[in-house]
Amino acid sequence: MKKLGIYIHVPFCRAKCLYCDFCSHPPRNGEKTEYVEALKRQIASYRERFCGYTADAVYFGGGTPTLLSSDQLGGILDALRASITVSEDAEITSECNPATVDRTALTKLRAAGINRLSIGAQSFNDDELCALGRLHNAANVTSTFDDARAAGFDNISLDLMYGIPRQTRDSWQATLDAAIALSPEHISAYGLRVEQGTPFGTMGDSLVLPDENLTAQMYLDATERLEQAGIYQYEISNFACRGRESRHNIKYWKCDEYVGFGVAAHSYFDGERYAAPTDIDSFVSGKFIDEQSVARVDEHEAEVEFVMLAMRLRDGLRCEEYRKRFGIDPAEKYTPRFAPYVVSGHVVADERGYRFTREGMLVSNYILSDVLDL
Repeated sequence: MKKLGIYIHVPFCRAKCLYCDFCSHPPRNGEKTEYVEALKRQIASYRERFCGYTADAVYFGGGTPTLLSSDQLGGILDALRASITVSEDAEITSECNPATVDRTALTKLRAAGINRLSIGAQSFNDDELCALGRLHNAANVTSTFDDARAAGFDNISLDLMYGIPRQTRDSWQATLDAAIALSPEHISAYGLRVEQGTPFGTMGDSLVLPDENLTAQMYLDATERLEQAGIYQYEISNFACRGRESRHNIKYWKCDEYVGFGVAAHSYFDGERYAAPTDIDSFVSGKFIDEQSVARVDEHEAEVEFVMLAMRLRDGLRCEEYRKRFGIDPAEKYTPRFAPYVVSGHVVADERGYRFTREGMLVSNYILSDVLDL
């Protein structure tokens, strides 16, 4: 049985954060019920295509998936199990915003089959949370985490953000320390990106952010502080206790197959990439694929993407894995391309392959653009 990742998008949130460009909005009356039923129909339509596959990672993302009830989320999982074999040890994750669920709701969520929680903390500083437009405060993060533990979750991730308005190096270190004190199994630490079309994107020079040097130092602070706490870096923005790396995310970085369900969800399945429409009304009416998004992945595209995503991982591009995928040794092509960055201390090259140093990860996009001729 081939292993497959499943992503399920829930586009509902209580309010849009000032930096968010994801497909999400506050739900209209009756919209959640209609959407869940459309999801079930979309999942059922894949039953024959899923023959020979086992899902070993399921991820509910958003939006805020926990705005759906535990019965609704459980019903989606039941529909999935009716269409594909879900392995007994599958990692089944739901994103969760602090203060959107209580201990009772989390207990029901765990009973419904969710075994991993990803809590969108972002910061443990109330001023910074306010600047981001978040609806929760730092105390809500701690209480939600404690409730999740009491509900039986033994695999919890915290999302943190650096480079945000009003943030200092000291406040970032305090956020890291507060997160570490909770003893999560996983932490994601993302640098703020200002996207067009968001409130932050329209603010121009009035949006005051930490400068590039300070943001880079914050990143290095995260790698050092988390590593000291036994939460090691396994990808540019992700850290975990040993054995608790996100199976869902690793599938993306390893270019493994996955299918996305729900509005705006993307898939890489059977040699094709495609996406669902971003309009929820179209999706609910039964248009599950945006035909213009369907693209066959050719050998060159597959090779470039494999190298680019593998280099995001701490282990980097492994020659053995490259040879298994493409039948050739990568050394002739990539050793001379990475050579200048080996000399500069941004890349390590050895018999196993190529990987970024921590300093290299800071400028990874520039290096990969050069190495891959992007």
